[in-house]
Amino acid sequence: MTDQLTVAPAGVADAGEILTVQRAAYLVEAQRYRDVFLPPLTETLDEVRAALAGPTVVLAARRGPRLVGSVRARIDGDTAHVGRLAVAPDQQGCGIGGRLLTAVEAACAGRVTRFALFTGAESAENLGLYARRGYRVVAHRPDENGNRLAVLEKTVEPARGDG
Repeated sequence: MTDQLTVAPAGVADAGEILTVQRAAYLVEAQRYRDVFLPPLTETLDEVRAALAGPTVVLAARRGPRLVGSVRARIDGDTAHVGRLAVAPDQQGCGIGGRLLTAVEAACAGRVTRFALFTGAESAENLGLYARRGYRVVAHRPDENGNRLAVLEKTVEPARGDG
């Protein structure tokens, strides 16, 4: 892995690569929960394009020319809802997920005071990553397929100098 990792805003032209990496990454979760209908696996190319064309913050991680990860954040009031954090399976464990999470938080800085996300309640690696980044489990709930999710939040200081 000699190519340097870069994280930058994604464009609509990245939709196919993002969907490919997302599906590959979430297959591990599908196996863990025995559910091939997880939303990241059933999302269509048109839905990814719509997310990229809309107000959602979408970042892509690249190692050289290869897209190896992505993350999204939708801002609603004072909260950034982080989702679809995905890293190519052969790149997992290299710090890319943490870099993407830090980058999406920076992209939303000054506009929110809270970050919220969810992950599978039995996804120990994901829960560990989020805990190391300051997220705390605040609730559990089922997803639309009945899988148990952990809901996590992180609060940040409000931006200064706004008035």
